[in-house]
Amino acid sequence: MSMPRRIAPALLAFALNVAPLAAADSPRLGAPISEADIGAWNVTVFPDGTGLPPGNGTAAAGAMVYADKGCAACHGENAAGGANVGLVGNPPLDRIEARKTIANFWANATTLFDIIRRWMPWPSPRTLSNDEVYALTAYILALNKIIGEQDVMNAQTLPKVKMPNRDNFIIRFPDRI
Repeated sequence: MSMPRRIAPALLAFALNVAPLAAADSPRLGAPISEADIGAWNVTVFPDGTGLPPGNGTAAAGAMVYADKGCAACHGENAAGGANVGLVGNPPLDRIEARKTIANFWANATTLFDIIRRWMPWPSPRTLSNDEVYALTAYILALNKIIGEQDVMNAQTLPKVKMPNRDNFIIRFPDRI
């Protein structure tokens, strides 16, 4: 019998005897996760408004949140641009390199809510209340003249906001919407 043929049965016996011991001595990392734990991170908001939480906000309240949370440090006064991209403006989309903004490119207002809720304020994301997120969304939409300054944004009104570029997207699978 060749050397590999003599070693194979020994390796098999070793593996069968050691594998259960290795599993028993595993570090037991992790723990089962509860539905409540999942729910805290399951914050996706879809274009039709599915996933929007309760709450509401206006542009006036959003202006106060914008100032209180220091949003101008990154996005400039009146969200016109600072260290990071400006949130206001509607430059023409006349070439591929054109600056894409909320007003000239985004298809859904719910996307703005979703991004603010997940990523803002820097460097403390996910610390805003639902009312603060609705208010900031209303403020930015009003600055872009997409909604009126007195309009209230909530789970019912936000999905109905018609974004200026909404009809310029080709939906690959419209039956899935």
